[in-house]
Amino acid sequence: MSLLYAVLGLFVLLGTVVDLLWTTLWVEGGAGPLTDRLMRSIWCGLRRTADRHSRRLTLAGPLILVVSLSTWIVLLWLGWTLIFAGAENAVTEVNGPATVTWVERFYFTGYSLFTLGNGGFAPSGAVWQIVTVVMTASGMLFITLIVTYVLSILGVVTQKQQFASNVSGLGAYSEAVVEAGWNGSELDGFDLPIETITTELNELTVNHMAYPILHYFYTQRRQYSAVVSVAILDDSLTLLRFGVPPEHQPSTAVLKNARSSVENYLEMVSDTFAQSDGTPPEPDLNMLRENGIPTVSDEDFADALEEKQERRRRLHGLTDADARYWPRPENE
Repeated sequence: MSLLYAVLGLFVLLGTVVDLLWTTLWVEGGAGPLTDRLMRSIWCGLRRTADRHSRRLTLAGPLILVVSLSTWIVLLWLGWTLIFAGAENAVTEVNGPATVTWVERFYFTGYSLFTLGNGGFAPSGAVWQIVTVVMTASGMLFITLIVTYVLSILGVVTQKQQFASNVSGLGAYSEAVVEAGWNGSELDGFDLPIETITTELNELTVNHMAYPILHYFYTQRRQYSAVVSVAILDDSLTLLRFGVPPEHQPSTAVLKNARSSVENYLEMVSDTFAQSDGTPPEPDLNMLRENGIPTVSDEDFADALEEKQERRRRLHGLTDADARYWPRPENE
């Protein structure tokens, strides 16, 4: 029976270490299997019990982070306890009984794992002394890694909100963004803002790759929602590229680079969230015409949108999964 405990403990320990390192260090691997299931379960549970824009959804990111970290720590602790239960004499009480209880083994592995000092118990024999050193070293390593991971996440959440704020600052929906650049005779000054936002979007995409939990940090404030901002950005780029005549468009290279960055973001994030079969509302060329902005014909624009339907459905799926409405004037 003791050997079974040791084997089970080794299995728990290895599984936890793999999940922890997978989530925190493997930049292209996403979250570990256990962490991924925890994230999805907590988010889906909150989505089922909360309305769109509910304050309850803002708990998702912090709750997932706390539960994930707590799970790693508890499983590390449990795994080492089972390993030290692999032999009757693995742990002894200093100047005490020859055998120790399960609670005392749990206590011993706890203060050794978290380097709290001598707790009145000691490993018995050279083998278990070496195992204790390895356990203490693993505790120092993984606790430091976890703390570093938390601090990094707080930084990338701030970057995510900064990107969203920069996009929403141009306009709350795509037509407003285009109208903001019309000076009465031409669309002016778009190149620099689009290049800046594209750089920030590329950074956000890489952060999502390294920290999958990032997407679950929900905010009630629409202007700080990255998903909504990507939808605004993509529809704005669609209007600038296909909705206005070529002679009035910003730099083709700038538009192409920005649209490519949106596609990269979609490929990275849409694998994590549920998809929607619905098609979002089309940008309204009439709103541009009312402000004197020249546009292509409705037929030409409709043909261009038809080729982009799959991309726009994926974006709509992300906004829906994120408990958001598609950015339109009526949803303001």
